[in-house]
Amino acid sequence: MSEKQKIVYTSDIMDRHPGYDEVRVCELPFRDYGAHSAFHGTAVTVATFENNTEIRQVLEGDGTGKVLVVDGRGSPRHALCGGNVAKLAAGNNWAGVVFNGCVRDIHEIRAEPVGIKALGTNPRPPKKGALGGVGVPVSFGNVTFHPGDYVYADEDGVIVTDRPRH
Repeated sequence: MSEKQKIVYTSDIMDRHPGYDEVRVCELPFRDYGAHSAFHGTAVTVATFENNTEIRQVLEGDGTGKVLVVDGRGSPRHALCGGNVAKLAAGNNWAGVVFNGCVRDIHEIRAEPVGIKALGTNPRPPKKGALGGVGVPVSFGNVTFHPGDYVYADEDGVIVTDRPRH
């Protein structure tokens, strides 16, 4: 299971680094679904559309100190994550996952010791088949996330920096 991270609050980082060039704020209304509402780590990115094949493949690797950032193009039509995917993320020590898309199986996700942020829910399962890209820059919420950026997430929102700022 994922190790307990020291909580680093996004508002505290913003107070210490008020410049727009140092800290970028993702302007989407994420909701918390996993057991951890605050998490941070190095960004690993996936671009997809209504499909979670690449997401599962990435989450099978060691996620210690990492946050998976998934651009699902904001689609409300299919969930990108359910209980099995959340269990996979927690079991491989991912700090968290940020979905520009939907999730499902909230009753299962809530029990997993991992951070899961998403735009909403949909009970429809994801499509299967390789349709996306791994390790590519993804943009949503007026922010571009590059692989290797640093992501902070909590109940106030999601921010991204070029390096750790805590």
